[in-house]
Amino acid sequence: MTVYQHGFKPVELPVVSKGRRAAFTLVELLVVIAIIAILTALLLPAVQAARAAARRTSCFNNLKQIGLAVHNYVQANSKLPPSFCWNGILGDPGGNWSAQARILPYLEQTNLESDIDYTQPYSGLHVHGSTTQLKISAVRVPTYLCPDEEQDRQRLSSGLPEHYPLNYGVNLGIWKVYDPINNSGGLGTFHPNARIRVGTIMDGTSNTLMAAEVKGFTGYYRNSGTATATLPANPDTICSMGGTFKNSPPKDPSGHTEWVDGRAHQTGVTTVFGPNTKAQCTEGGVVFDVDWTNYQEGKTTTAVTYAAVTARSYHAGLVNVVLMDGSVRAVINSIDLLVWRALSTRNGGEVIPPLD
Repeated sequence: MTVYQHGFKPVELPVVSKGRRAAFTLVELLVVIAIIAILTALLLPAVQAARAAARRTSCFNNLKQIGLAVHNYVQANSKLPPSFCWNGILGDPGGNWSAQARILPYLEQTNLESDIDYTQPYSGLHVHGSTTQLKISAVRVPTYLCPDEEQDRQRLSSGLPEHYPLNYGVNLGIWKVYDPINNSGGLGTFHPNARIRVGTIMDGTSNTLMAAEVKGFTGYYRNSGTATATLPANPDTICSMGGTFKNSPPKDPSGHTEWVDGRAHQTGVTTVFGPNTKAQCTEGGVVFDVDWTNYQEGKTTTAVTYAAVTARSYHAGLVNVVLMDGSVRAVINSIDLLVWRALSTRNGGEVIPPLD
């Protein structure tokens, strides 16, 4: 189109096309999709690592809260809570509440703890005012669960909520848990009928284990009746040491599923084997990573209770622990076994190298 302006030469203006704007070609679209896929693949591991770190931090905080709760319990009672209480009478289920139950008021769980009658069995007590008659044992206590627990759910009995698992077991020592004949416990900081004062921990609170991670729904053998003070040679021997597997398939394995129960296989940990050591046994065609207890506490008046209850976690290569001074540490799987065992004794006189 030509425009004539006074005193100037004609000016040619461009003609604007009324056609459609050019779109992405298929090749360009595929290139964009490929770039997005590459960026996602690069970012996903970083996002997963950040989430794992956040869950581990939450686990750290749980152990820190447990450590503070134990110290507040000590301040109020002048001694550590017992892992289990028993009057020496076979068949008496009263008083068998765990140390974890006894520190509930110091974990902002006063309302739940107020419903506990420590002279009565936990199987018959319910949450006050519960319209569904929910058992205390089936209540989820958030502080006792690691965010990585793969089975954060109630354990059922006849289709009804019966128990809730936990991920932190108190330190019962290396192997021996309890001798009913003389009412003596093991080398750890907790044991049945214990009245341990912090001041009697001669190894020092910064060198002594309070609690460590465990996995919910762990298979275990119990009540074989055969055990001596000699430690198992290796994890493989567990499978041949006898006892009843609890529970047999198709039921869920029931170790560390009862935060209310003070027995070793439910709320304790021992250091026979190092962190995350596998003791794999086959039951019903299924392979389980198991624990072992020759006799449950309160089930015999003559036999010493020995237990291999291994610290396990869902964190790669380590377990988190809280020491008696309240500090939280990550202990790698490759820690020297003698150091790991020394960490669980309160008066062993060992020198513990730095864990960090």
